[in-house]
Amino acid sequence: MGNILFLSGLGLTIGLKSTMQFFTKPKNYKGTISFGAGFFLVLIGWPFIGMLLEAYGFVVLFSGFWPTLAVFLQRIPIIGWIFQQPFVTSFLDRYRGKRVPV
Repeated sequence: MGNILFLSGLGLTIGLKSTMQFFTKPKNYKGTISFGAGFFLVLIGWPFIGMLLEAYGFVVLFSGFWPTLAVFLQRIPIIGWIFQQPFVTSFLDRYRGKRVPV
């Protein structure tokens, strides 16, 4: 049920055409296939393996958005200070590909 809501929410948010273009981009094939195969495994009764595969596909599909999410989390007034701590920012900088002096 959650997968259907996720896909329909994405379609309603960015539009059906943009959603289809996002999932069919050549650089997103790996994530799309993983997400789709996981969805299928959940439907046929293999929920644990299916959810793991879906989670992997989700991370691969939306890996380009993680740096934007990190900046957003740092600017939240109450919990943003956690994401501004030196050990967290150094981890985020490494994930974003910035060189961090050791």
